[in-house]
Amino acid sequence: MYRRDFLVRSGQVIGAAALASALRSAQVLASNQSSAASLSWEEVRANFNLAPDLIHMAGFFLASHPKPVRDAIEQCRRAFDANPIEYFFGNVEKAESAVVGAAAHYLGVDPGNIALTDSTTMGLGLLYSGLKLRPDQEILTTTHDHYSTETSLRLRAERTGASVRRISLYRDTGNKSVGEIVESITRSVTPQARILAITWVHSCTGVKLPIRAIADALKSINASRDEQDRVLLCVDGVHGLGVDGTELPELGCDFFVAGCHKWMFGPRGTGLVWGTPAAWSAATATIPTFDDVTYGMWMQIRPPQPVPIGATMSPGGFHSFEHRWALDRAFQFHQTIGKPRVAERIHALNRQLKEGLAKMQNVKLYTPMTDELSAGIVCFDVNGVKAESVVDQLRKKKIVASVTPYKTLYARLSPGLLTSPAEVETTLAAVREVRG
Repeated sequence: MYRRDFLVRSGQVIGAAALASALRSAQVLASNQSSAASLSWEEVRANFNLAPDLIHMAGFFLASHPKPVRDAIEQCRRAFDANPIEYFFGNVEKAESAVVGAAAHYLGVDPGNIALTDSTTMGLGLLYSGLKLRPDQEILTTTHDHYSTETSLRLRAERTGASVRRISLYRDTGNKSVGEIVESITRSVTPQARILAITWVHSCTGVKLPIRAIADALKSINASRDEQDRVLLCVDGVHGLGVDGTELPELGCDFFVAGCHKWMFGPRGTGLVWGTPAAWSAATATIPTFDDVTYGMWMQIRPPQPVPIGATMSPGGFHSFEHRWALDRAFQFHQTIGKPRVAERIHALNRQLKEGLAKMQNVKLYTPMTDELSAGIVCFDVNGVKAESVVDQLRKKKIVASVTPYKTLYARLSPGLLTSPAEVETTLAAVREVRG
């Protein structure tokens, strides 16, 4: 009864108006931040409680929370511990609208088309389990995608009778072109293809796909198709979000799925799914939403009214609210630094690393040198040395690297905003000393 009483008394609506208000607030905030003096890279690094004696070359895996995010989490946690029910009902609309509004401004999209999730894997599972498919239709994906994508697609195919086909996009990871990748896709799209599921930045090789070029190629294919047969371009964007700063309309995809606790430095256990209005019409929700408008209509205390599709697709239930409600601070943190500066810094550090590795005769580099086809992950081999041994030897020199979690193992380094040019040079010197 407490929830019913609250809804009746508050008269608040987490609908289009609330989301629009949140978006306006995010725009004003970002405008004020962009006019302020930009943080130096030392000041950016000082926001994190990272171990100072280590060189963090695997920061993409799971975020260390920057100070604004840590502070917001702690403030919310204290309030929940003091009075959980009243704090929840008094803040749920405002907090979730602020998160969606900040994300929408960063991504350049309508806030009503964003669903909140807890991770990339949850987002992929929710999206692919809800897409409408006929038994005669096909899901097209690649040999370069993550287990979470592969499994979500397989489960959907089993439930619908649709088929899954995997293709290779390139032969040599170190020598490829936009044209080769786009051609590999377009010649593989059959009349039965309904979903193209791809990953923006491959964590197995560091290759960044030319999503805009792929979207443009699909546009001509879709021009002659009925709406229910149009190829939907679905992108796992977790290793691009927070790196290039690209707004989603520029990518041209139909769906974009990402966790926010990697490059975005968002609270651990946060993520989102975005779709165009036309694309969302091909999906159904998997988990009931707890959106207040929908809930109020169910309780028959509110008349029927439109609900943003993003709210409908956001899973209901109880979440780690102190983390979810601090996510807007992560988007604001990036806006404070400046998206162009972030992209320039990450690409410059990765270019420095790749150029240094390419000069080593005993190193095989798998990540393209160009910014167009790479982002913040660099994968390589040292001749005669297993990837695990490379990572172990670097760790003994206080450099935190990682191994690609795929059937083919590569050593992986990832310079980002938490590393410096000097640390890249130190890492290169350590790679030169790796022995089998």
